[in-house]
Amino acid sequence: MYFEGGYPIDSRDVDPWNHCKPSGLMGILQEAAVAAACELHASRPEMMEKYNLFWMLARMWYRLDRPLKWNETLNIRTWHRGGSGASSYRDFDLFVDGKTVGEAVSVWVLADADTHRLARMSKIEEFQGTDGGVLCKDKTLSRFKLPQEMAAADHRAMHYSDTDINGHVNNVRYADFICDAIRMDQLGQDFYVSALQVDYLAECMAGETITLFTGEQDGLRYVRGADTAGKSRFEGAVTLTPLDRASAIK
Repeated sequence: MYFEGGYPIDSRDVDPWNHCKPSGLMGILQEAAVAAACELHASRPEMMEKYNLFWMLARMWYRLDRPLKWNETLNIRTWHRGGSGASSYRDFDLFVDGKTVGEAVSVWVLADADTHRLARMSKIEEFQGTDGGVLCKDKTLSRFKLPQEMAAADHRAMHYSDTDINGHVNNVRYADFICDAIRMDQLGQDFYVSALQVDYLAECMAGETITLFTGEQDGLRYVRGADTAGKSRFEGAVTLTPLDRASAIK
């Protein structure tokens, strides 16, 4: 089984160069995942009522063949891979005007609303026999090795405006923190984020302050967000690709 939907890229999603920001794309992917879960009767309200569980995103990765642009409609096809352990993969194929423009892979877990302990996917009736079958991708996501040398780039306070229905900082906000840390305001005229992986290691809450560390290794840019005790809350790996100036929207 798979879900398909079309999502317009509007003014809230784009940067000063009319390209969809990573946070904009991740927001769309998240909405597609929610819609797909609703079709399976595995939405947040349904999972809470039946199992006292709620969804949490553990990892997200995407790859783009080109930057997505303002006023384009991004068509998404998504499916899950099933799951017998404590997590389930969800895959995405991305299209604009019928042409493939990228793909994405995510890892989700279900946590108990009272204890935050993870549930085993094999106990979730809605995820049995409803996977994507032959569409399922082979790519797996694991925690990457950070550069040994990383420098503090910024201190970021978490506020109400960063939070979501679960009471913690929304998944897509981390993409903004990562892009700010690597100074996409200076790089965005010449490069776009052609690939991004975000690992969500621990929740961030309003009122906390996170230090952002950056480093480079093997052509990738890395960002680590750490709390005041030095514990990593999230990590990101960014691939930058030069823009084709001739095709950029003026």
